[in-house]
Amino acid sequence: MQLNEMKKGAVGRVTAISASDPLIEAKLREIGFAEDDAVELTHIGPLARTPICVRLNRTLIALRTDEAKAIEVELDR
Repeated sequence: MQLNEMKKGAVGRVTAISASDPLIEAKLREIGFAEDDAVELTHIGPLARTPICVRLNRTLIALRTDEAKAIEVELDR
């Protein structure tokens, strides 16, 4: 599942980061996204589900939809 498909309040783990644009992938890794990190979707914007706010390692990060689509997650059960 992609990060942008999660529901508000859902918690999961990053399984992969892959974007068609290598700059987006590099940016996501620079701000701290890595495989096996825990993420929680905390807020979804009112217009076209943008921005998406996630908690990553005790830090809140706002992402555009195209950035969130580059992050594959597995939901915690």
